[in-house]
Amino acid sequence: MESTPAGFFSPGDVDRLNAEIDGVRASNAAIGRAQAERIRALATIAEIAVAQTSRLPSRASRLRDMPVRSVAAELAAATRQHDRTMQRELDEAFVLTTRLAATVSALADGTISMRHVSAILDAGMTIGDPGVRGAWESTVLEFAAGQSPGRTRAYALELAEAVDPETMTERFSRAVLSRGVSVSQLADGMSQLVVILPTTLARGIADRIGRMARRLREVALAEAERAAASASASNAAAAAAADATATASASAAAGADGADTGPSAGAAVAAGVAAAPRCAAAPGDGSNPMVVDTRTLSQIEADVICDLLLTSAPAADPTSDDDAAGELGAISASVQILIPATVLTGASDGGATLDGRAPIDADTARRLAGDAPGWDRLLLHPVTGTVVEVDRYEPTAAQRRFLRARDRHCRAPGCRQPAHRCQIDHNHEHHDGGRTALGNLAHLCVRHHTLKSETPWTVHQRPDGTLEFHSPLGNTYEDPPPPRVMFVPTGDPPPF
Repeated sequence: MESTPAGFFSPGDVDRLNAEIDGVRASNAAIGRAQAERIRALATIAEIAVAQTSRLPSRASRLRDMPVRSVAAELAAATRQHDRTMQRELDEAFVLTTRLAATVSALADGTISMRHVSAILDAGMTIGDPGVRGAWESTVLEFAAGQSPGRTRAYALELAEAVDPETMTERFSRAVLSRGVSVSQLADGMSQLVVILPTTLARGIADRIGRMARRLREVALAEAERAAASASASNAAAAAAADATATASASAAAGADGADTGPSAGAAVAAGVAAAPRCAAAPGDGSNPMVVDTRTLSQIEADVICDLLLTSAPAADPTSDDDAAGELGAISASVQILIPATVLTGASDGGATLDGRAPIDADTARRLAGDAPGWDRLLLHPVTGTVVEVDRYEPTAAQRRFLRARDRHCRAPGCRQPAHRCQIDHNHEHHDGGRTALGNLAHLCVRHHTLKSETPWTVHQRPDGTLEFHSPLGNTYEDPPPPRVMFVPTGDPPPF
C-alpha cells in the first residue's frame, strides 16, 4: 500500500491539513475541559439550591421548587437564556456529577465530547442500582472513546437494557402510556405535529413513508422526461411549420411588390415556442398540460403523511390506472429485529433491538417474529459479542445475511445508516482482482461507497472483520465490527 497520499493534495497541503486537524483535536479537548468545568459549576449551584429546599418548612411542592427556580432565573438573566432551559441544565448537571461522575471526568480529559455525554446521560437514567450503573458507565465510556456519539447512544441503550434489573417489558408497559399527539405552533402559518409511539411503529411509519416518497419522485422524474421529450418534438414541428409559413408568405409578398423581407417572422415564432414554460401536453390532448413535480423529497414525505392520515391512502397515486389499483398502497414497512432465543421462546422477558438503534419490548418482538418471512440464527463470540457465524434453514444469499448481521450499519467511521439501506462493497475492488468473499465485503451507505470509489480513500479488511480506512492525507482509521449485547437468562437454560 502506498505510504504517501495520492490524488487531491500536494505534500505541502497534506502537512497543513494534518496540522489543522491536530488543532481541531486540541480545540475539542479544550472545549471539553470548559464544558466539564461548566457542568461542575452548575452542579454546585444546584446543590446549594437543593440544600436550601431541604430547610424550607413548607411541604407544598410549588414552594419547595422555588430555590431551584430562583437560581435558574438568575442564571438565565446572566447568560441570556430561558429559565426553563437553565433549570433543565441544572438538573442534568446535578445528575451527572452525582450519578455519572466518571463521564464528566472523561469529558474534562478530552476522551469524549458533550454529545457523548448527552447520549450516556439519556441511556443511563433508567438504571437505578448505583453498582450496576457504575459498571455500565465504565463499559460505555471505554466504547465511547473510539466511537461516534450516535453509535455510543445505540450501544449504551442496548447495554442498559441488558443490565437493568427491571425488564424491558415492564418499562415498555409504563412508557407506552405516554403515547400521544401534540401540535406546536410555528411561524408563517405552519405547525409541527409530534407523535409519540412505540419504536417499532414509529420506525415502520418512517420506512414506509420514505419509500412511498422515493417511488413518487421516480414516477415524477419519468413523467418530466417524457414531457420534455414531447415538448422538444412539438417545438421542432412548430418551428418547421413556422419557417415554411414565413418562407411562403415572404415569397408571395416579394412576387407581389418586390419588397425586401428578412427572417424575422420565422425566428420570432421559434423563439416564442422555445421561451414558453416547459410543460408538455398529455398524449392526444393538447389542452391538458403535464405539470412537472418540483417538490423535494422531504416535502413529498410530508404530503404523503397528510394524505395517509386524512384519506387513508395517497390522494394522488400515479402508478394506478383504470384497470388496477396503484402500488403505493401495497408498500409495507420493513424493520430488522434482533431477538435473543430466550425471549423468542418466552423463557425470558428481556428486550430485543430494532435495527441496532433502540430496544423494543418482548411482546412486540415475538409478534413481529411470528409474521416474519424468514429468520437468521446468529452465533456470537462469547467474550466480544460480535457475530462469528450466521445460518438459516433456507441457505439463500448467505453472504448477504452474514454481512447484514455482522455490520448492522454502514461501516464508515461514525455512520449509522442501517445495513438494509446500504450497499455491499468489495473492499479490494472486484475489477482489480478482489474476491467476493466475506473477508473482502462490508456494508457502506451510498455516500461513503461513492467516496471510496471516486476518491483516493481505500479500505482494507482484517481477518477479524475490522476495517482500516486509509485517507488521502495518509492517515488510517479503524472500524471494528459492532459488538452485540448478549442477554443472559436468569433461570434454567432453554432445552436446545
